[in-house]
Amino acid sequence: MSGTEAPRSGGRSSTGPRSRPCFAALDLGTNNCRLLVAEADGAGFRVIDGYSQIVRLGEGLAGAGRLSDAAMARAYGALKACSERLAWRRPAAVGCIATQACRIASNGATFLARVKQDLGLSFEIISAEEEARLSVLGCASLIDPAAEVALIVDIGGGSTELAWVDAKAAAASVRNGDLNPPIIAWTSTPLGVVNLAEDDPEPESTAARWYAALVDRLAATLASSHEAEALKPAFHAGRAHIVGTSGTVTSLAGVHLGLKRYQRSKVDGLWMTLDECQATIARLAGQSHAERAANPCIGKDRADLVVPGGAILEAVCRVWPVSRIRAADRGLREGVLMRLMAKHRRSA
Repeated sequence: MSGTEAPRSGGRSSTGPRSRPCFAALDLGTNNCRLLVAEADGAGFRVIDGYSQIVRLGEGLAGAGRLSDAAMARAYGALKACSERLAWRRPAAVGCIATQACRIASNGATFLARVKQDLGLSFEIISAEEEARLSVLGCASLIDPAAEVALIVDIGGGSTELAWVDAKAAAASVRNGDLNPPIIAWTSTPLGVVNLAEDDPEPESTAARWYAALVDRLAATLASSHEAEALKPAFHAGRAHIVGTSGTVTSLAGVHLGLKRYQRSKVDGLWMTLDECQATIARLAGQSHAERAANPCIGKDRADLVVPGGAILEAVCRVWPVSRIRAADRGLREGVLMRLMAKHRRSA
């Protein structure tokens, strides 16, 4: 998808001057450039505008160690569109964050300095830990308080962040407006849909064997990290669930529902069983690139990424077994907005 993407970003677009201040969060990731504009609404907020563009900023980064000219040009174009929207909206505060691609690229900071000079957008390259915390904060309200542990899975273009959360404490933190979610443990692994698609491209034949080997390899990589080992019994006993905050999981949810067009209202918060997720992934893995591209919940820009993303999700579920997964069309940007609004209230 490209241009205005109100369903993905979760809100209605409106125009004209507003009586209440609005706030904006801009997330420049390895695969996407996403903007969310919202105004405070009681303890939460109401989205008034959104924009999402797949830019593949991390294309070729794993081999070259730097952002390519073509990738920077795509990202710059999307950021220019965002700056124009922000000029019209005139938010009270803007939070701009950059993640894995800019973290590891030798010219990431140089590119962002150019963006600041030309477009006036001042980006902070956040750490993997901060990325995990913001993702948890943004989707904490979707954690089931009846569970013991929730695992927040953020499958990105260049990395995957995992955060284990005390489910009951998370529910209490949402009620109390706490901006520091109760994270028990977290880890970041350099497994992302863009670098997987580049490093181990899907073959035209033997796709089933390739996919099975990919899941095996990813699961072995994830199992080699010994974070949160003490929480394993809760997962094996069925007292834990996953919240998936990424384009991979929301796309799978849309395909599972058979939507004729992507609808955030139907996807955000949707519970899927592990069997339903695996069946959807298997169906997509058996399709051609063109068939996936024709699906309105995937599109041509995600057609080569959704299966690697599904492999990451399956590998996570193999190492951290769960029976149910909740789709979250929210995360980083929502976490940024919550902190911006809290800071504004304190200063006011």
